[in-house]
This record gives sequence, C-alpha cells and structure tokens, in this order.
Amino acid sequence: MPEPRTDQVPNAAARRLRGFRLHLVGYFVVVGACVVVNRLFTPGFAWFVWPMVGWGPVLALHVAYVMGLFGKAGPR
Repeated sequence: MPEPRTDQVPNAAARRLRGFRLHLVGYFVVVGACVVVNRLFTPGFAWFVWPMVGWGPVLALHVAYVMGLFGKAGPR
C-alpha cells in the first residue's frame, strides 16, 4: 500500500476523531436512555450496567485506533 501524502494525513486523523466523537455521543445517548428506561420500568434491577460495560471495551478500542496504536492507522 502506498504511503499517504502528507496533506492527506491530517484529513484522515480528523475523520477518525470525528468518527470517535460520534461513537462517544452515541454511547452516552444509548446508555442514558437505558438508565431512564431501567429506572422507569425495572427499578429493582440495574440491568443498564450490562450494555454500558459491554460497549465500554469497544469504545476503548476505538480510542486506541484514533490514537494510532494499531500500526499504520495512526498519525505519523
């Protein structure tokens, strides 16, 4: 695979960061909605923790990708 041009690297990094921001916003919206639904319908059991904990490692992997910890995907 050819090396990216130097003017393309900042654009790629900006796209990765924008994608991460969308992922983070989605995480908080979905987890927040799960908390609300959980407290309204089943306040005796905190099931919202399971989606929160399950999605957390995926979000952490996305952070690692954006930071460039997966080889050539990161900034140079």
